[in-house]
Amino acid sequence: MERIVDDRDERMWGMLCHIAAFAGLVIPVAGNVIGPLVVYLMKKEEYGFVDDQGKESLNFQITVTILMFVSGMLIIVGIGVLLLAVIGIGALVLTIIAAIKANEGEFYRYPWTIRFLK
Repeated sequence: MERIVDDRDERMWGMLCHIAAFAGLVIPVAGNVIGPLVVYLMKKEEYGFVDDQGKESLNFQITVTILMFVSGMLIIVGIGVLLLAVIGIGALVLTIIAAIKANEGEFYRYPWTIRFLK
């Protein structure tokens, strides 16, 4: 079992690593990666929890971006629209769960994520 983070500021910044992915709603295509990247780069040296959760959020958002791109290409075949909806809803739900867990001080791991950053 991993430790629980007690510092409120550290938990808040860890949560913001996940919440920043909603920048993708404002900046389509890359905002979901840029948001967590900015938070991660700002606070990774200051807080170990942010370093961990920032990498986790970035890995997940990069995976989601790749899946959305592939699903967009599959619209030609006919299943892309369904895949886009499933991936979008799944990403939304998992991002909210991750933010809640990080705010509670827990080290969250997204399922089915390619670990680009270790």
